[in-house]
Amino acid sequence: MDLATVLGLIVGFAMMGGALAFMGWYSGGQLNLAGFIDPPSLMMVVGGTFAVALVGFPLYSVLGMGRTLRRIFFRKPDNPLHTIEQIVELAEVARRDGILALENRLEEVHHPFIFLGIRMAVDGIKPETVEEVLRTEMKASEQRHLQGKRVFELMGRCGPAFGMMTTLFGLILMLGNLSNADAIGPSMALALVGTLYGVVAANLIYIPLSEKLWCMHNEEMLTKEIVVRGVLAIQSGDSPRIVEQKLIAFLPPKFRPPT
Repeated sequence: MDLATVLGLIVGFAMMGGALAFMGWYSGGQLNLAGFIDPPSLMMVVGGTFAVALVGFPLYSVLGMGRTLRRIFFRKPDNPLHTIEQIVELAEVARRDGILALENRLEEVHHPFIFLGIRMAVDGIKPETVEEVLRTEMKASEQRHLQGKRVFELMGRCGPAFGMMTTLFGLILMLGNLSNADAIGPSMALALVGTLYGVVAANLIYIPLSEKLWCMHNEEMLTKEIVVRGVLAIQSGDSPRIVEQKLIAFLPPKFRPPT
């Protein structure tokens, strides 16, 4: 489970709850938390933003949001250093026994991108073709990731608008019942709940999730770039030490192994 995402959501909602508790304390304990619960407003904001996603994107992209959320919360992040170690091990085998010997090690390769690159190298495909295929795979992954990011971005942009629409509905109903003076205050407060829901959904959920998706994309692209350079270095016959140095250069100094 991605601890940062879960912790961020918990802290965000906890801070809002804490702020409300302090407001209630300042007002002499007159805060009514039940006034912040409004199912129609929640339906309008959540359902409305989902409808916008359906209008703006193909059905398969919207239905894929479930997989995207599972990936955000339960992903197993790539470890670039582990990827480098695995490529260096393969480089040692290729240097010692020849590149064809890597065919016997393919069953030990569980990373699909490394498997693809080494498989093509073993089959004797030209390095430029290997690089073209791998980079095409990277470009296709980028387009898929960008689509998921844009879905959440659109929902984030439209969330406050649907919250405002909910507020307008509430105000219209309230203005149509001005003869009941006692109901004006509670009705006004309830009408504003929709705006609150929209702002919270956009700025605490949708937009941050879109940024987390892009962060995950960049991490994945870094790992794949390391694989591309590693496979090409193996094909070029570089020594394992040179392969390691080429790939370690992609990592920030604090993440590099001690020399």
